[in-house]
Amino acid sequence: MIYIADNISNYLIYLFILHFGFRLDLRKNKLPVGVSVFIMLSAGAFNAYFDINSPIVYLLWSVLSICLLFDDSFGHLLALSAALMYFTGIIDTFSVVLIQIVLIGGGMEGADISWWMEPAYLLSFLVYLLVYLRLFKKNDVYLCDIGFKYKFALLVQGGIFQMFYNFVFSFFDENHAMYGIDAYVVFFISIAGAIYSIFLTLGLAIKNILSDRQNRELQAFMSMQKQQYDYQLQQSMAVRRFKHDLVNHIGVLRELANQNRIEEVRAYIDAIWNIQDEFDLKIHTGDSFLDVIVNYYLYLAQKEEIDFAVSGRLTGKTGLEMLDITTLMANILQNAVEAAVQAATPKIRLELIEHKKEIFIVVSNSTVKKTDTGKGFLMTSKTDKANHGFGLKNIAETVEKYHGEYYMESTAENGEAMFKISIAVPRNMLPEENRV
Repeated sequence: MIYIADNISNYLIYLFILHFGFRLDLRKNKLPVGVSVFIMLSAGAFNAYFDINSPIVYLLWSVLSICLLFDDSFGHLLALSAALMYFTGIIDTFSVVLIQIVLIGGGMEGADISWWMEPAYLLSFLVYLLVYLRLFKKNDVYLCDIGFKYKFALLVQGGIFQMFYNFVFSFFDENHAMYGIDAYVVFFISIAGAIYSIFLTLGLAIKNILSDRQNRELQAFMSMQKQQYDYQLQQSMAVRRFKHDLVNHIGVLRELANQNRIEEVRAYIDAIWNIQDEFDLKIHTGDSFLDVIVNYYLYLAQKEEIDFAVSGRLTGKTGLEMLDITTLMANILQNAVEAAVQAATPKIRLELIEHKKEIFIVVSNSTVKKTDTGKGFLMTSKTDKANHGFGLKNIAETVEKYHGEYYMESTAENGEAMFKISIAVPRNMLPEENRV
């Protein structure tokens, strides 16, 4: 039974690291998943029957079970399985020796520790769990985001630690009786140093990722600001040209009126009125800064022949800071335009609702197919995932900053897939002067 328990422990560790560390999902087809579990259990039964722990059997079941269990390319899973077996093997060795030294006060020789393998696996898992909670989940960064040089550095570190611990274990085994507590201190300091080095390497990798992410987010925000500025500049230049010609227009109208050509005067006035109407904001939300953002995306939607409609109106400003309202609405509407333009019937709906205690902003847009919103928030659909997807996270962070809530759902309208995001911002979190 010990061999089967060992395989199950290793299997669960692989499952945890690949799912929570590399963000890999299990295969949707249950048959490969069932075969994966069967291979793992069969390998344990084989070892138990022959009372061996064959490296070849371990290698085969590990690679096969991982490749069958997760939904990813075979080559990538093969590389991950090799790296996992190498690195987790080193950590497990550290855990086994640590438990052996703590419990029996001896080195590697002359001790049967087979029944202590499960506690060792548990200790190893606690290290992986601590890395996940303190580094990855806390910073929203995962092993799949880390560059190859850092992953390679971890593997090299593991090899160096293995050679170093061969010396440390040998020293402890030969000298713990002679040096007593000093030998234990050397051993525990070396263990702490190894774990700290792993955390330090991962910390540097995460710091680099967060810095790059912040730079890309800033560049994306500046790009959105520049696009809106260019739009406003274009409108301003058009107004200046119109004003420059206004004297000439009045002169023509005066001459037509002097000649009593009333119908032509009316037609000319209508033409001028239509030109002037192009300079006015088409949408008025009640918040002047929100007007700029919404009218800009109305302009983009009209260029892409997207039906863009707004309902509702605020009685005052949203209360969100200018930077935050740009981050929130520009990202939502940018995503809506990019999704709607690919749909058969492109359309975007913006709804503004005021209540005494909350402001609601609801944006719906047509999509090519139904969107999976079951994971709490969306991953980017772009192929370059390293440089996209920040807008979705920025939306969530902005809403949470004001202690608001967001809700996403995939709906249908006249048989066409629609994506809808609803945002509620409590008024008691807004500045006093912006409340109704």
